[in-house]
Amino acid sequence: MDDRSTLIHSARLVTDGAVVEEGWVLFGGSSIAATGFGDSWRAVVADAHPGSIAVVDAAGGWLTPGFVDIHGHGGGGASFDDGPDAIRTALALHSAHGTTRFVLSLVTASIATLESELAAVAALARTDPRVIGSHLEGPFLDPGHKGAHDPALLVNAGRDAVDRLLAAAGGSLKQITLAPEREGGMDAVRRFTEAGVAVAVGHTGADYAQTLAAFDAGASILTHAFNGMDGIHHRAPGPVAAATRTPGVTIELINDGIHVHPEVVRLTFAGAPGRVALISDAMAAAGSTDGDYLLGGLAVTVRDGVARLTVGDSIAGSTLTLDDALRRAVVEVGIDVGTAVRALTETPARAIGRGNDLGRLAPGYAADAVLLDDTFAVLAVWSDGRVIRPTASTSANDTTRMPT
Repeated sequence: MDDRSTLIHSARLVTDGAVVEEGWVLFGGSSIAATGFGDSWRAVVADAHPGSIAVVDAAGGWLTPGFVDIHGHGGGGASFDDGPDAIRTALALHSAHGTTRFVLSLVTASIATLESELAAVAALARTDPRVIGSHLEGPFLDPGHKGAHDPALLVNAGRDAVDRLLAAAGGSLKQITLAPEREGGMDAVRRFTEAGVAVAVGHTGADYAQTLAAFDAGASILTHAFNGMDGIHHRAPGPVAAATRTPGVTIELINDGIHVHPEVVRLTFAGAPGRVALISDAMAAAGSTDGDYLLGGLAVTVRDGVARLTVGDSIAGSTLTLDDALRRAVVEVGIDVGTAVRALTETPARAIGRGNDLGRLAPGYAADAVLLDDTFAVLAVWSDGRVIRPTASTSANDTTRMPT
């Protein structure tokens, strides 16, 4: 065990889709050393070397794994496309709201620009454990479902472009969103999948059969379901129905009350149990003010927290944080806490190949956790065993009671 560990007790511990009353978790450095329930935590503290464990009384709050966001573009006034300093600014905003691991999403740009951005994310991923890697949302998208992507930069998925992007990422590319019906699209699905990249179908004109074919070829995620694609029609079921039909496909949802109606969110959870991943799709205005922003090279206007392209009025990402996505899922949609938390933790981690060490409060998993009150407001966040919020340290082997 690490010389400086943390034990959080008296929590409603939420993991694996279930709630453990009076649960506790022990962090030993950057991983979880033990979990339990009741007063058994007291023996752990008594047996430890004096001063080696910081003890936190959760006072009945919800304790969940750290949130894993596999699709977000920025926050706090900064975008992930704009280099290391901007990335750190955005990470700080979302970390304070409970997200402890990130796949940094990059919007459509030229291949040369994306190569540079991928290399920057790869370098940061080597030094910051919060950064899992990158997600390319483009440039192999359908112009007819472009959303907030520059149509002048959308291209077919040629083999040279695919190889250049994989080489620039150096193994850090975790996800790519593409339209499989475009020229070269199905070959790209296979090529990226073979390279260990999770392929997502999105910003696509693919119909039900084409989407099924993409999943059969190795695609395993549906990017922000219902947005950037045709919806479900009783004679043309489309990509969403193909995703609910296919076991193992993860369905992303932006649960901000704007992108998808709460009743449609409920139907999606019912239609794909254990396979919904709640994402932020947040752009720079998340945690910031209304005003004018850029998403990639396109102007975005944010009013009343809703981001839209200044020209064209298409929705341009969100201003969502994942703690709000959780609250909305439970309070507005009516999803049970265990299921909602799984959609923010275990399911997205599994979707990008990290289900063996992220997304659960279990021994051997990352020491990432979020403590929330009854209204799902964040009280404290730990990432990689280190407290992010609040910043005040706790006293070794003394109980610090979290505010309620």
